[in-house]
Amino acid sequence: MEFLLGLVVFVLDVWAIIHVIGSRSSTLAKVLWVLLILIMPVVGFLIWLVAGPRRTASMAT
Repeated sequence: MEFLLGLVVFVLDVWAIIHVIGSRSSTLAKVLWVLLILIMPVVGFLIWLVAGPRRTASMAT
């Protein structure tokens, strides 16, 4: 059960990082968001989900 929960957290974190990299934010902001997500996977993801940079128009397909 722990493996499944860890896998879900990992997939969500990778998804968040992909969206951070594709955002219109500055490079510094992108680096800080990625670090937050990597250092605190669950809390960082939740913070990104609420307050993180939004997707670009090209990714909204």
